[in-house]
Amino acid sequence: MAHNARLDHRNPLVFDTHELGRRPGALQRLTRTVPAPKDFGLVGVIGVPEGAPVELELRLESVMEGVLVTGTARATAKGECVRCLEPLQLDVEADFQEMFSYPDADDRGRVQHTEPGDDAEDDEDRLFLEDGLFDLEGVLRDAVVLALPMQPVCQEDCPGLCPECGVRLADDPDHHHDAVDIRWAALQGLAGSLRDGDKDDTSGAEAGVDEKQEK
Repeated sequence: MAHNARLDHRNPLVFDTHELGRRPGALQRLTRTVPAPKDFGLVGVIGVPEGAPVELELRLESVMEGVLVTGTARATAKGECVRCLEPLQLDVEADFQEMFSYPDADDRGRVQHTEPGDDAEDDEDRLFLEDGLFDLEGVLRDAVVLALPMQPVCQEDCPGLCPECGVRLADDPDHHHDAVDIRWAALQGLAGSLRDGDKDDTSGAEAGVDEKQEK
């Protein structure tokens, strides 16, 4: 599998496995706090702000094919309640596990395919170590996105906004609008129109009387 860019060991989400070694069964545990990358979450809905701390607990295990990485990420996500539109924040915890294969690993233990092109497609889905380094950003991003709510709310029983005036109902539990029967409203409108018509007729009649008196 070809790579266009080499991994930078200075990137906080790039990890070095040289200390772990390639002896199957070797274990290494790591803890690291890293800044959240850009667009770390559900864009436009909820996510961990860029640069906010993300706490990582990792377990690296050397296996025949590469390094199996198991871990947990913890961070604070921020967003907006879908019901009342108020800002909110919540603690997110995401678990993940991923295999990073050695570029020179053989295919022992892998399922053999008979269809042409299957091996190439399988390789496209695999993640590889590069000079003993692996980049955790993609794996971490996927795990955090899956751990976030698609429709975040500030509280489970958030009543949302008043559909008539938009006031936040949690701030005013007794808020309500007097319901008006649409039939009565129509009758009231008709009565108003009749009253206005009577005024117009009266004005016209008075104008006629004045004209007669002038003559």
